[in-house]
Amino acid sequence: MPIYFYWGEDDFAIEKAVTVLRDRILDPQWTSFNYTSFLPDQADATIQGLNQVMTPSFGAGGRLVWLMNTTLCQNCPENVLAELVRTLPAIPENSFLLLTSRNKPDERLKSTKILKQYATEVREFALIPPWKTELLVQAVNQAAQTVGLKLNPKITELLAESVGNDTRLLYNEIEKLRLYTNGSNQALDIDTVTQLVRNTTQNSLQLAAAIRTGDTAKALATLNDLINAAEPGLRIVATLIGQFRTWLLVKIMMESGERNQQAIAKAAEIGNPKRLYFLQQEVKSLSVQQLISTFPLLLELEVSLKQGTSDISTLQTKVIELCQVCQRN
Repeated sequence: MPIYFYWGEDDFAIEKAVTVLRDRILDPQWTSFNYTSFLPDQADATIQGLNQVMTPSFGAGGRLVWLMNTTLCQNCPENVLAELVRTLPAIPENSFLLLTSRNKPDERLKSTKILKQYATEVREFALIPPWKTELLVQAVNQAAQTVGLKLNPKITELLAESVGNDTRLLYNEIEKLRLYTNGSNQALDIDTVTQLVRNTTQNSLQLAAAIRTGDTAKALATLNDLINAAEPGLRIVATLIGQFRTWLLVKIMMESGERNQQAIAKAAEIGNPKRLYFLQQEVKSLSVQQLISTFPLLLELEVSLKQGTSDISTLQTKVIELCQVCQRN
């Protein structure tokens, strides 16, 4: 069936997938006749979309109807469910229905079940966890290959550290580097990339390092730099949670008496075992209990930011509390 459902938090990756699908289905000369998108705040958006997708395409190419940010798989009224049941099996061969959502489908709902039953593709676009460095490196390599940019391993790691799991920023920075190499006879080197690339994730890691050592003044100064760079509070928190999670797992393995470096790296989800030595040095002065005690504070911070609490004051308060946890002997 010509039905596609894309969901997940990586908005940029979803946008790219939608563009690929749209270019494949639509004929450029007939796009205005055969392409329709519906926002969730439009009255009866789903019903209108389902009616539209039943209309055969005009001219060349196919028809594409896009239900943007749909909530069908979180809440589906009975009249809409009835329309889904009637429409999905009968969509014309050259008409395509695309649904996108940031939220995970509720598997218990009938609307989710029927969409999965008839969908050609249900695809998740999840953000890479900030602590999974090997996956971040893979993402950098894939983005570079997409635009034909050659990167050495050190530059690839630097980019992964700098942009983290922000896919949009990654492609922006990759494109910037591609344009630079086209207009210059000089090969890319670490110093050049460091000057060109916006480095916010690395600063968030520096914030984590300052908290770990209990250096409140440095932590607040680093936090201020991040805020001035317009780094979203939730992204800062995500990096902190990932880093403290890695430190905790490494510390637990050390305390258990494990000496096998590969086993520790696997348990802590460290893709590059060479990082392990440095992580072990970093957590020497901290206890398992101290590291565990950071997580309620990080969770409180995340919840507060999601509820709309002021980023600056909330972040500052929790950073001070986290530093105090790490200062305890």
